[in-house]
Amino acid sequence: MSSENERSAESAEPEQLALIRETVRKAKVPRAKPRTWRGAALAKELPVARVVVNKGSLHLDQFFDYAVPEELDEVARPGVRVRVRFGAGAHQVKNGRREGGRLIDGFLVERRATSDYSGPLAALADVVSPEPVLGPELLGLSRAVADRYAGSLADVLQLAVPPRSARAEGRPSPEPLPSPPAPEPGSWTRYERGAAFLDSLARGGAPRAVWNALPGPFWAEEIARAVAATLASGRGALVVVPDGRAAGRVDAALTGVLGEGRHALLTADAGPEKRYAQWLAVRRGAVRAVVGTRAAMFAPVRDLGLVVIWDDGDGSHSEPHAPQPHARDVLILRATHDRCAFLLGGTSCTVEAAQLVESGWAKALTAGREQVRRAAPLIRTVGDGELARDEAARAARLPSLAWQTVREGLKTGPVLVQVPRRGYVPRLACERCRTPARCRHCAGPLEAPEQRELHCGWCGRGASDWHCPECGSARLRAQVVGARRTAEELGRAFPAVPVRTSGRDHVLDSVPGRPALVVSTPGAEPVAEGGYAAALLLDGWAMLGRPDLRAGEEALRRWIDAASLVRGQPEGGTVVVVAEPTLRPVQALVRWDPVGHAQRELAERAELGFPPVSRMAAVTGPPEAVEGFLAGAGLPPDAEVLGPVPLPVVRPGGPRRAGDPPPGEQWERALVRVPPGSGAALAAALKQARAGRLARGGGDPVRIRVDPPDIG
Repeated sequence: MSSENERSAESAEPEQLALIRETVRKAKVPRAKPRTWRGAALAKELPVARVVVNKGSLHLDQFFDYAVPEELDEVARPGVRVRVRFGAGAHQVKNGRREGGRLIDGFLVERRATSDYSGPLAALADVVSPEPVLGPELLGLSRAVADRYAGSLADVLQLAVPPRSARAEGRPSPEPLPSPPAPEPGSWTRYERGAAFLDSLARGGAPRAVWNALPGPFWAEEIARAVAATLASGRGALVVVPDGRAAGRVDAALTGVLGEGRHALLTADAGPEKRYAQWLAVRRGAVRAVVGTRAAMFAPVRDLGLVVIWDDGDGSHSEPHAPQPHARDVLILRATHDRCAFLLGGTSCTVEAAQLVESGWAKALTAGREQVRRAAPLIRTVGDGELARDEAARAARLPSLAWQTVREGLKTGPVLVQVPRRGYVPRLACERCRTPARCRHCAGPLEAPEQRELHCGWCGRGASDWHCPECGSARLRAQVVGARRTAEELGRAFPAVPVRTSGRDHVLDSVPGRPALVVSTPGAEPVAEGGYAAALLLDGWAMLGRPDLRAGEEALRRWIDAASLVRGQPEGGTVVVVAEPTLRPVQALVRWDPVGHAQRELAERAELGFPPVSRMAAVTGPPEAVEGFLAGAGLPPDAEVLGPVPLPVVRPGGPRRAGDPPPGEQWERALVRVPPGSGAALAAALKQARAGRLARGGGDPVRIRVDPPDIG
């Protein structure tokens, strides 16, 4: 380049910059997204946007008002995702508007003409997407869940609204299909009120039922028929199941009953983009039926007519993230607020389900005893006395009855062997009569960790002079028969038979109907084609002896879930359970009466003041923090504080569960119990106390969980 050309380029550069600056000055509104909206004109109508910001702190659990720039007037509609500046002080005001602060995400919930805030407002920084994802129904449900669990609205919205995918938003959802015809009752006729329940759904009714499903593979199709009946009335339906395997079965059943394109599957296995596309199809009304796992409990189904939860006792229904809601309680809130039908189903029955029937909120939906006898397998028991007298059990840790059942079962099909997973810690019980050892003051479980003095796991009181209230014995027992060695013995005893395992590391969905030994941990049992010929439920003490209020209920649920995969007694199906025959859960399994077991458990808990009859909250943290929190919490007058008691110290590098203290730190836990009717007051008091501590001190190590599923 010549020197003359260089000089002309240098002189042209300032002229070009001046032209650009002049163009920007003449522009009425900024073209780019600037750091602030200084000088930007505001919307002429409804210039105030009420926003819920993505800040989960309890002391910030409120709506914040922002000004709506004219440029964003058309896209800033209620329900859209927005970006706002948060944290600017009152001193950061220019031209009557607040500026500065950090950019965070939020949802626009309302447009208003005026603001309750008298000072200057910051302006919306941006509308992330014009797609409205937060409707009034979902907002109201999220607020109700936050209040019930002493949490923040922002935390609930993180669970309710999935992360955005721009590509999914850019694709149109399919056109909605017309309502299908009402289905035939099918296998619902096996239940005394099954056909009437479907008929009520098809006519637009809102029945509420607790359904004790018969054993066998028909439960998924029965759910699909209930969904089809609801869709026939022009309404939507939502089904929540505990895991992806159950979701796949209901998905296949819905496709068989409804055909393609009438329902959406919401599970984490689909991936973020596909799952968000399915969620958008539901939000836009393209499909009106949803089946999914825990997060689907917030699915924005149009004209909701039915909510279904399957196997509500499964721990997967309890959300591990704040505020840790349970899917059953969320669906109860939806059924109440939307006045829609409710169906809680399972082969077993939880105490919470029994309470819904006992209170009259829902009706029992069960089959007659003759139907139960035809569908259920034969149950046989092996107790401690028989094990002591059995030569085979002493040699191979497996009773002769189990050997015989396995041999007979392998002649016609696969045999299921359920073994407790590692980590089950038994609670203490009377050595003579097996009555659980409980505190005389609060009825909490007694513990003796590391052979120290006996004390209560709830209130911490000592119990050195404990005697069994049933038989008077002072001797305690905590014995578990080895499950891993028993499974190895089975494999060596039948070398010509293939052995398959299903557990935490590798869960099988199904197995062929050929002879095989299938060793599984509770909850990971695969479905066998044609059903299992037999099943062994081993080491019952490992499940019944857990230090948990729900130990008996959980053991019965796991046993019945596994036994439901076995062929009925007319087809030769047999189940052998190795547990003391006199215990209540074992007797309930033999009679196949989970409802009766749940009713008796409910009566005992009502007498002792245990959940779900009472409401309870767990407060955990460092000892001084828990003590200070409880002292200033302003609890309801009828609240009772149990404890605090020390929690086990988590070793560094060891496994951690949600809610565990930091590794190496000694934390304590206190339980706060209130009678029926005071649950809302308890949640409000705990939420207000924690919000006040956060506002004053910044950080707060105290953790709160309302209605903890595991209280010892």
